[in-house]
Amino acid sequence: MSLASGMAEPKDGFIRLLTESVTAGTLVKLTLGAYRGGDPSLRNLHVRPVTLRAGPHLSFVWRHATRDITKNHPPAAALDQLAALIGGEFGSAHLFTTLQDIQLELPVDAPGRLKVLPHAAVAPPSGEHDHRKDRPVPPTAPWLARLGITNPDGGVRASMAAKFRQINRFVELLAPLVAAAPLPAGRPVEAADMGCGKGYLTFATWQYLHDTGRLPAHVRGVEQRTDLVDLCNRTARELDCAGLEFTAGTIADAVCDPVDLLIALHACDTATDDAIARGVTAGAAVIVVAPCCHQELSPRLRAPPALGPALRHGIFHERQAEFVTDALRTLLLDWAGYETSAFEFVPTEHTPKNLMIAAVRRPAVPDREGAAARVQALAAAYGIRRQHLADRLGFPLQ
Repeated sequence: MSLASGMAEPKDGFIRLLTESVTAGTLVKLTLGAYRGGDPSLRNLHVRPVTLRAGPHLSFVWRHATRDITKNHPPAAALDQLAALIGGEFGSAHLFTTLQDIQLELPVDAPGRLKVLPHAAVAPPSGEHDHRKDRPVPPTAPWLARLGITNPDGGVRASMAAKFRQINRFVELLAPLVAAAPLPAGRPVEAADMGCGKGYLTFATWQYLHDTGRLPAHVRGVEQRTDLVDLCNRTARELDCAGLEFTAGTIADAVCDPVDLLIALHACDTATDDAIARGVTAGAAVIVVAPCCHQELSPRLRAPPALGPALRHGIFHERQAEFVTDALRTLLLDWAGYETSAFEFVPTEHTPKNLMIAAVRRPAVPDREGAAARVQALAAAYGIRRQHLADRLGFPLQ
């Protein structure tokens, strides 16, 4: 369920849901992102409930580039502070409760947007101040050791700590998408991870669907490098991962039909477009991509007059090409009948390629002509006459 209107209404709704979760004891955690304040080292803010000797508090963890700063606040004071931060220094917020996930986006120059994504009920947080973090993929998962993420005793290797966090972050983002998607009821879910590499997220998807989501599923990883395909198939076979397999091939030519859940992280340049097109044409219920290497439009980008002087600098031109490419992708997904969102996947200190586009198929497009007009308007503003995803979807840019 989503709500799009002016900034005040979505923010007020989000603050109300946040306050209710704190009062009812259903808050699991809160993440504030899209930081736009004055501290260049600050990345985001994580909030969770804790129980101290003085009673219930909310623990604020301020995530900086090289350090974390933790401060605890009584609930009332914490809520007052959060109300000022949300829509002020932070342009996005993601609230996790025991019954639903709530996403809020408050851009400076566009209407705010509130999304409520229900999911299966989970147990309330323990509230312990120094608790052992519960992760959707625990370090004891045997495939993590086989793929070199953990030691045989279940400890995360120091060199793979960022990858371990990325795996768990991915599952955290995937869960509400799967819960909101129109997945098939009469057959197993068909999932495909296109360009899966060593299979970290393919195994994580399989584990989530089978163990956590309790969904019958067939998960396929597609990868060009046959040595990685062999490694992943051997690991899946030896660990008896029923319903998980890996095949050699490219995103463009792999046989993946039907597909209900399509994943493609860091597919280079137009390979991301190929993956999205594969998902759209197959009628996938969920499409999740993390774009990489935006090369197609960069040499053909014609800046609007007001931006011309600034975009003579290479770094600005590069970032503008990334923005325009990914914005077109989200608008084309809207036109194709998907509820689409774009957000930070992992912190920038892990990788600068940290944008994720997630799309859930809707039963109908409420304003297909309006969606098409928004695509055309953005393309026209930058002089774009051809774009790979538009070509693949049969959308004629004017």
